[in-house]
Amino acid sequence: MTDISALTAENAACWAKAVILPGRLAEVQAVAKRLTAPDASAIYRQISQAAWGTPDRWWFVAIVHEREASQDFTKSIAQGDPYDKVSSHVPRGIGPFKSFFDAAVFALTRCAPYAGKWTDWTIGGVLTLLVLYNGTGYEDYHHEVSPYDWGATTMEEEGKYVEDGKWSPDVWDSQIGCAAMLKAMIAIDPSITFAATAAAAA
Repeated sequence: MTDISALTAENAACWAKAVILPGRLAEVQAVAKRLTAPDASAIYRQISQAAWGTPDRWWFVAIVHEREASQDFTKSIAQGDPYDKVSSHVPRGIGPFKSFFDAAVFALTRCAPYAGKWTDWTIGGVLTLLVLYNGTGYEDYHHEVSPYDWGATTMEEEGKYVEDGKWSPDVWDSQIGCAAMLKAMIAIDPSITFAATAAAAA
């Protein structure tokens, strides 16, 4: 079983020293620009308000949307399947939904890891929630940091789940990791901030 406290501490330490790979910086910056664009961030703010009672976590929605669906507004942030059909990837069997908004709120509040109930919004906690969103197989079975978080940074290691439950040790994840996106988004929008300490669970 994953030690959440240890993973949170590890993620905070990695964040402090992670650097976006120079050869991928322009690519990461272009994605960050898309995710922080006013039209997109307005939608993410509405979802954040519905999921957490505040619009201020919109950037979390944006990052998950990019990782799961390449910011395609016809796809669910739960797993990248079309939101208007029953999902075939994990979490399977959800949907169809009437809108991207409905699918996103459902994913955040009704699907593991139940991000809508998360209380640790420190940077270590945020990065841990993102790992939990994708799964802890990298840490639990392969003892390496997850490229879901650390792709395109100096923290990334070789190895990737190429599909649900299928591991390949010789593949690099070519997707941009959550930490790289977040660093580039903060450079564009410094209002993105994190809690100093985790909130007590309700």
